[in-house]
Amino acid sequence: VQLVESGGGLVQAGGSLRLSCAASSESTTSFSSMRWFRQAPGKPRQFVAGITPGGGSTAYVASVKGRFTISIDNAENTMFLQMNSLEPEDTAVYICMAWRGTMAYWGQGTQVTVSS
Repeated sequence: VQLVESGGGLVQAGGSLRLSCAASSESTTSFSSMRWFRQAPGKPRQFVAGITPGGGSTAYVASVKGRFTISIDNAENTMFLQMNSLEPEDTAVYICMAWRGTMAYWGQGTQVTVSS
C-alpha cells in the first residue's frame, strides 16, 4: 500500500491549504479508516482528523474543529484535508495513515508552514 501526500506549502496566517492523500493501486473503501496526523519539530505525532471511507463518519482534534474539514473521494481513491484559518501553531509535517485489518499504512508526509 502506498500513500502519497501533496498540497503542503508556505502560507500566511489566516490562509488556506488543501492537502491530498492518494492511495496508489488501492481502493480507499478497502480501509476501515483513514486519518491525518501532524508532527512539529520536537513534538510527538498528533492525531488531526479521521474518516471512515465506508460511512463517512469524521472526527477531529479539538484545536482544528471548525477550521479543518476531512473528506474522501472513493472514486479517486483520495483523502483530503481542507485547512482554513491557518495559524502558526498548525506548522508541521502532515502525514496520512490508513487502517486495514490490523495493519497501519503511512505516507511520507507533506510540510505545512504557516507564517505569522
